[in-house]
Amino acid sequence: MPSTVKAAFRPDVVSLRIDSLVPTRDLDPRERHNAKYKQIATSLTVVGLIEPLVVFASGHGTYRVLDGHKRLDVLVHRKSTEVECLLATDDEGYTYNKRVNYLSPVGEHRMILRALEHNTEEVIAEALNVNVCVIRRKRALLNGVCQEAVEVLKDRRATPKAFQALRKMKPVRQIEAAELMVASNMY
Repeated sequence: MPSTVKAAFRPDVVSLRIDSLVPTRDLDPRERHNAKYKQIATSLTVVGLIEPLVVFASGHGTYRVLDGHKRLDVLVHRKSTEVECLLATDDEGYTYNKRVNYLSPVGEHRMILRALEHNTEEVIAEALNVNVCVIRRKRALLNGVCQEAVEVLKDRRATPKAFQALRKMKPVRQIEAAELMVASNMY
């Protein structure tokens, strides 16, 4: 018997008033001093919001925050009034808070290219608290790799060294190597 798949989010990003958002957990004040919090704060200042908050409509014009508590905390302290959000179709915070989906290297590459449309490498490096060389490496990650191989690896955690090795191959072999990496789950 085939099962139906329910979309986890509504398709559009919506702008919501911050005062209508209700956090599902309190942020420990000590978290404001850790490196990740500071990186998020700097990124919001320099680049802006990259990843919308995930919220669930709880009725009466309020929304429960399922993911994005640190981003929300930074915005509240900056006295922002609105934020972009994804509306979840299920009131399930476990998925967002316990099962982190890391951005693939191809996703990072595309994010860097998108950020470079509006900012310099130096500004992005400062926002992410990394050296400019890291931004340049991520920008050039896919240089010399054919689009078909990139497509095979786009959602995989392939290492930068894997892409470096692929660049040394002809396109047909790049595709074969990418498919072998996926088949063996070794990147």
